[in-house]
Amino acid sequence: MKEKNSIIATRLLNLYRAAHVIDGGWAAVNVIFVNESSAAVLNELKKMPTGERLLRHIENLQSGRTPMNSISRELMPYGGMMESEFIGNDDMPTGFSDDDFKSLENALLNFQPTIEHLNAIRELSISAQFGERWLAGIRVTISGRPDLLEKWRVVFNADRAFSLWARANDILSWTPTERSRAEVQADMPEYETYLPMFGDAGQSTLAKLRAFISSM
Repeated sequence: MKEKNSIIATRLLNLYRAAHVIDGGWAAVNVIFVNESSAAVLNELKKMPTGERLLRHIENLQSGRTPMNSISRELMPYGGMMESEFIGNDDMPTGFSDDDFKSLENALLNFQPTIEHLNAIRELSISAQFGERWLAGIRVTISGRPDLLEKWRVVFNADRAFSLWARANDILSWTPTERSRAEVQADMPEYETYLPMFGDAGQSTLAKLRAFISSM
């Protein structure tokens, strides 16, 4: 069965938001953007939050204005925060002490993918300065430490896994609708990536999500 344009658009938007953790970066995702962006898909992007920004990026790729391994700075997701683009940005907090950074370093080096460890990092004073953008802020703060960036990737994956776990269980409590089924179908690649982290419970939830998609 041919995918709905709205589902393709949602998948592209998810790739856009996650480009900073995808192997190959923009060079990898830009090929997908160009190959899968029909006029109907681009029209769907106009209706989505931040979709207009991705739409402009795809148009730049199609016209050749933006190279296939790049993205214009002004069109980066999260305002470029995931790409260490805080330089010269007044939004970048600067009140870090050596003790703040040491606490962050210790938390990252000792991180385990549990909700307790995740909450502990989220609640650090250095994280709190970034508010809801704490993950992006931490990545910029440790940009000069490859060892900590590797740990950050584990933290990012854990945060995404717990978010999807909560989202999946929330959705499964709903009465299925065409819209909710389309949402789950579009997000299935992420569910299939992250829910197995929860073992048998994750696999069971995946099976329920698949049944949810086909329940109407």
